[in-house]
Amino acid sequence: MQLKKLIESLQPYTPYVGEDMEIKSIENDNRKVTEGSLFICIKGYTVDGHDFAQNAYESGAVAVIAERELPLPIPVIVVKDTKRASSVLVDVFYQKPTQKLQLIGITGTNGKTTTSHLIDAILKEAHKKTGIIGTMYTKIGEEIQETKNTTPEAVTLQKVFHKMVEEKVDTAVMEVSSHALVEGRVFGCDYDIAVFTNLSQDHLDYHGTMEEYKKAKGLLFTRLGNAFQGEKPKFAILNKDDAAANEYETFTAAHILTYGIDKDADIMAKNIKITAAGTSFDLHTPLGTQSVQLKMVGKFNVYNSLASIGAAIASNIPMEVTIKALEKVEGVAGRFETVNAGQDFSVIVDYSHTPDSLQNALQTVKEFAEKKVYVIAGCGGDRDKTKRPLMAKIACQEASYAILTSDNPRSEDPIAILKDMEAGVKEEQNYTIIADRKEAITFAVNQAQLGDVILIAGKGHETYQIIGSDVLDFDDRLVAKEAIEERKNDTVL
Repeated sequence: MQLKKLIESLQPYTPYVGEDMEIKSIENDNRKVTEGSLFICIKGYTVDGHDFAQNAYESGAVAVIAERELPLPIPVIVVKDTKRASSVLVDVFYQKPTQKLQLIGITGTNGKTTTSHLIDAILKEAHKKTGIIGTMYTKIGEEIQETKNTTPEAVTLQKVFHKMVEEKVDTAVMEVSSHALVEGRVFGCDYDIAVFTNLSQDHLDYHGTMEEYKKAKGLLFTRLGNAFQGEKPKFAILNKDDAAANEYETFTAAHILTYGIDKDADIMAKNIKITAAGTSFDLHTPLGTQSVQLKMVGKFNVYNSLASIGAAIASNIPMEVTIKALEKVEGVAGRFETVNAGQDFSVIVDYSHTPDSLQNALQTVKEFAEKKVYVIAGCGGDRDKTKRPLMAKIACQEASYAILTSDNPRSEDPIAILKDMEAGVKEEQNYTIIADRKEAITFAVNQAQLGDVILIAGKGHETYQIIGSDVLDFDDRLVAKEAIEERKNDTVL
């Protein structure tokens, strides 16, 4: 695309009278710049893209979008806000890819990853080609790519959507973080269905208050637009059991489908039965009543299933196809995932890293635990400090015994993080502190007896641990298996 044609999309538009040239790619990372790139200078938390504009020029950039004049021998187009400009430019450059897909966005504190995978399973059962963008990875068809953020920034995001269009993807399902909504990473995304899972404390280091956090999540529903689309109607799928849903209803003109367990809703689960082998319930929808038998365990997975059923109804997928798909799903990696190495006690790895999700996971464990429940819990560094004592308190209150340990301490001292956690449980007696996460997991494995359950919480699918600036190999599932094997070998000896 020619530079002059591309920048016409920027408003307010100041006519560009310089040399025109072909733009072959758009980048905001100077390391990805190639011959013919347009480089956009973005101010980040730790680095400023303006400082790398010279590097971008030397790598082949033929023009730069910036927030100030730069001493470069190539065109520098100055705008007020390069983040906002980048969303507009990439949407135009890639020919508005999300208008060529069905796009489903999922927001909420917990359940986004599981819900996105359940929706993906339903769509594939309906013979749709799908894409996923989320915490675990980006998937285009069956091709998996690594991802750094739950929701990538605009340049990467639109590039992914463009590839999805090229690969004939029918529907893209994406997790939409509160950070991405506030920072405008999803500007230009034409959502057809927006799903709300739930709202509980998280990210207050970024948002400041729960009210601001709630408002940030609600921005997704404003992205559904204000017009009634006849051929391609928009839907908001809302968890009626969460008080925030009532407010989100007022944010959009889209059609509303509600789901829930406790409050009256369009889609409801009744007669719920939870065992170690799975979860059953009676599904009530405007389309009738059906029985559902999930292989997944827990009330929270009932909510995730109801949310995905709402998205399926909005997508005109037959209910028998939807239920068939849900009943096939074994689970999602790192989400209440069982570790089995032949031991006579249960080990479960879960991503629960908020007070609400940890409580839900432990209450689910207690539904089927025969004897003691051990929980290994930590809190990430450089993140919301106010939830640390809450996490520890829930661990001690809901479990028979809690082991407080490191998660991803990042730049913080792990001991300081654990002291913050311990402030919530000083009156409790059923806990110990083991800063080294591997030692903590090994300790729990060595304590467990026949019929006990160990919940290893916080990291789930993650295969690394961030300590300082180092990213070290660490997988809770592998560490637990190794500890079990060592215990078995010691017993034999």
